Amino acid sequence: MKISEVIEVNSSPDRVWELFQDVPELATCLPGAELTEDKGGGKYAGAVSTKLGPMTATFEGEATVEADAAARTGNVTGKGVDKRGGSQGQMKMQYAVEATEAGTRITVDADVMLAGAAAQFGRTGLIQEMSKRLISEFVECVEAKLAAETVEEAAAVSAGEVKGMSLFFTSLWSTIVKFFKRILGRSGDNAG
Repeated sequence: MKISEVIEVNSSPDRVWELFQDVPELATCLPGAELTEDKGGGKYAGAVSTKLGPMTATFEGEATVEADAAARTGNVTGKGVDKRGGSQGQMKMQYAVEATEAGTRITVDADVMLAGAAAQFGRTGLIQEMSKRLISEFVECVEAKLAAETVEEAAAVSAGEVKGMSLFFTSLWSTIVKFFKRILGRSGDNAG
């Protein structure tokens, strides 16, 4: 499943790039994420917990982060296993940080692959809706960290926990609305 997002923040590209290179600090902005070990060389161990409707999955695994400071681009690859539910996940993500008139644009392109029980939610479009909502929370956290006046204030900012049922129903509602808009749009085309 492909996920592409463009994020705009009101901060300089240098500050945004600096935050994106501080992986432990940036991880605090990912709802449900926990770094458990810095293995050196851009490799990290950790876990990502998420609630997919009635199912809770905690993917434990590793991620590798590579960055090109001159181009302000980076790659993240990761994989993990939910030992309790038997699901597996892999992610490949590219990001780019670039200056805009108002601040900075961050472009994110990710390819997420799920197997096992978690994969059934990918077919319904709910994963994409949930991803958009989680990215929104991530952006709010990043902006708050960048706006902090001291290192202590920035360290105190973190994403909240993932609220599974609320997130599930909000995402489900958004998917239903999009479905009906497509149907109504088609019937409007036929009426004309």
